Amino acid sequence: SKMTENSDKDARASKARGILRGLHANLPEVEASAVITRDGITVASLLGAESNQDRFGAMCASLLALADRAGQEVDRGALRQVILDGSKGPMLLTQAGDKSVLAVAANPRANLGRLILETRKVSVELAALFQAS
Repeated sequence: SKMTENSDKDARASKARGILRGLHANLPEVEASAVITRDGITVASLLGAESNQDRFGAMCASLLALADRAGQEVDRGALRQVILDGSKGPMLLTQAGDKSVLAVAANPRANLGRLILETRKVSVELAALFQAS
C-alpha cells in the first residue's frame, strides 16, 4: 500500500541521515553531505542553509551520469567515484549501490586518502540500506 511505501521511505531517509551524521562525527573535516538517488532526488542531507538540496541533487545526478559516460568512452568500467577538487576543498560523489549516490564536501584540511576510504565504507552501508527497497 501507498502508506507502507511512504513509511518505508521515511524510515530509510531517517537511517540515511543517521549514517551521514556518523560520517560527520567521524570526519570533522566533512562540511556537507547528501544521499541522492540516481535520478536526482535528495533522500537525506546535511547541507549548509545556503545550499538548495533539490538543485544539488539534480546537479550531482547529472554530473554522475556524464562522468559515467565519459568513463565508458575510455573503457574505465563501472563508475565508483568522482572527485572534484575545489579551492575550498574536495567534493566526492561515490556510487552507493545501483540506486543511490553519496555526495560529500570537505574542507581543504581533509586528508583525501582517508576521505576516499571513509566515503567508500559509508557508501557500502548506504547501498545495503537502499538495496532492501
